[in-house]
Amino acid sequence: MPKFVMLWTDVAIWLLVIAMVAYGWAVSRKANLAANWGKVFRSAPALASSLVLLACLLVTLFDSVHFRAMLPPAAGAPAGSVAYDVRVQSLLDRALARVVQSRESTYSRPLDYVSFTKESQEINGEVQRVAPRLNFGGAHLKDPASQWAGDVAKRIVMGLAGGAAGAAVLSALLLLAVARGRREAMSVTLAKVRRAETPVPWMTAVWTLFGLGLAIGVLVSLMGHYHVFGTDITGNDVMYQTLKSIRTAFVIGTLATLATLPLAVVLGIMAGYLKGWVDEVIQYLYTVLSSIPNILLIAACVLMVQVFLDKHPELFETGVERADLKLFLLCAVLGLTGWAGLCRLLRGETLKLRELEFVQAANAFGVGPGRIMIRHIFPNVAHLMLIVTVLEFSALILYEAVLSYVGVGVDPSMNSFGGMINFARNEMSRDPVVWWPFAAAFIFMVTLVLAANLFADGVRDAFDPRARIFRPRPITHQKKPA
Repeated sequence: MPKFVMLWTDVAIWLLVIAMVAYGWAVSRKANLAANWGKVFRSAPALASSLVLLACLLVTLFDSVHFRAMLPPAAGAPAGSVAYDVRVQSLLDRALARVVQSRESTYSRPLDYVSFTKESQEINGEVQRVAPRLNFGGAHLKDPASQWAGDVAKRIVMGLAGGAAGAAVLSALLLLAVARGRREAMSVTLAKVRRAETPVPWMTAVWTLFGLGLAIGVLVSLMGHYHVFGTDITGNDVMYQTLKSIRTAFVIGTLATLATLPLAVVLGIMAGYLKGWVDEVIQYLYTVLSSIPNILLIAACVLMVQVFLDKHPELFETGVERADLKLFLLCAVLGLTGWAGLCRLLRGETLKLRELEFVQAANAFGVGPGRIMIRHIFPNVAHLMLIVTVLEFSALILYEAVLSYVGVGVDPSMNSFGGMINFARNEMSRDPVVWWPFAAAFIFMVTLVLAANLFADGVRDAFDPRARIFRPRPITHQKKPA
């Protein structure tokens, strides 16, 4: 039985998932919320991007269950004694154990079977500079010069077939659930989906599932025998580092955004409703905070956190726990320094709401300010919180890349997109160029940020009345019976 390790960010991520499930249950019981979220998923880009974000969330959850494996009993050890590995692993690490163990000596190109750097070897009595065979990539090939192209093509075809089969199964289950929800026969629902006659563009979801399935199928088929995105200077698989970076991006995007809400919501509503000296003090606070360059303020806070962690090494059993606490505190720092924009927005909205009739009536009946702010003001600004939260998610992912690039981001031992881009600076300036670590981080980060932005646009159009766009739906002409 392994020893489970509860990291700070693991607890936060799983609590967030529980909160999302509870919110989904609450949405299903309230018609107005269900109608608004229905408008979100009627947008084809928002529906497709939600599936991409869901796939990234599943990777994050698999990487958020950490444990230390039990070691076999040592010779001469007393009965009942248990020892655990010093390394902290996750379910994702265990699933990719073969890739983790496939470490090479140094750089190698994507899908290559020889090293990127050449070594001096004696061949037929002469010293020549040749690229040695990799220990893992293409090691199963006896004659790689003639077998490599055919083997890669075969595995790509197998991956495409497997991915298409998996996507077909998921699509069938999705359409079956839609048919049951509409209380129709499967054939009728399928015909309507193909003709785009359903309110939700389910055909877009099907095509997205097939796209994800094909990509995942090819990656899984190749990862067992090649380095799909090559290896870095230490010989570690770049694809593995990229998958691990998804969790870091999700943690920063979600926790840092949620950390801004308490101060922004409380101070923004208080400033807008109470006005007077309370409004002046709060305005002074966020004006001063906004006048300080964010990067300098965050760098100062992160350096103070770093000094605290360096002076208290006894608080951590492993290096993973230390790096995780630094990530958690970085999210707190980003939240405590980034609440001014939302606070200003909520203050302006509250100034407008406090003059409306239902608030004035509650005030006339003697309802206290605290109860009015909680029962009447807060529910009417909740849509702004939701919109800003979703929009800030992608911005904070990019912010982490900038912070790690300048050296004040996550711990160097933790995988992140910003760390990969930071390490790629020297690689991109050498000749020949080592481009694949930067390309892998760029592709995955842009995909995640683009999906988050498209989903945020759908949320904004659905929840913000001033941003709603009404799109005409095609009218289908039914044939009249003879």
